[in-house]
Amino acid sequence: MNVSFPRSSDHNIDPDILARWSPRSFDNEEISEQQLFNILEAGRWAPSAFNAQPWHFIYARRGTENWQSFVDLLTPSNQGWAKNAAALVFLVSNTTRRDAASGEDLPLYSHSFDAGAAWGLIALQATKLGWHAHGMTGLNFDKARAELEIPDGFRIEAAFAIGRKADKSLLPEALQPREAPSPRKPLGEIISEGRFSIAD
Repeated sequence: MNVSFPRSSDHNIDPDILARWSPRSFDNEEISEQQLFNILEAGRWAPSAFNAQPWHFIYARRGTENWQSFVDLLTPSNQGWAKNAAALVFLVSNTTRRDAASGEDLPLYSHSFDAGAAWGLIALQATKLGWHAHGMTGLNFDKARAELEIPDGFRIEAAFAIGRKADKSLLPEALQPREAPSPRKPLGEIISEGRFSIAD
């Protein structure tokens, strides 16, 4: 994909990574189940500790019976823009893994880390296919756990919206200035050699 965006990396990386960003303005276009599965399939192939694959995706598409109930699980500020997306997905992770030798369920320290890896691949795949994904934790976690019937031992990590990007004029006025690819901290601020340190 050849996309031009007003940001650049300090070191050579795949340009598709720079093309990925999280808009809020979506155009009400619906997404087919097959199109959505083409995006979620990328998350299936994320790396995971012990190959436990702890992620689980609970989805609703615009125009289906579960759509409004999914929108209602978000905070009001997120409902205002996410209602125009094509799909909403709740990302859940299993906090345990089944030990092959003993058959016991053991704590899985990396469940959130692994689920985050799945989300990252999904966000990249969405962009590759001409969609955008916007992750959020502005949601009612207790209500979502009950209404989505999430069992004990699973953690709601986040939700994300998928849609076709629309003009920022469709957003509430307060959100319009934020509708642009965001910058990142310089690499030198987030790495250290040998031991933890934070650059001044």
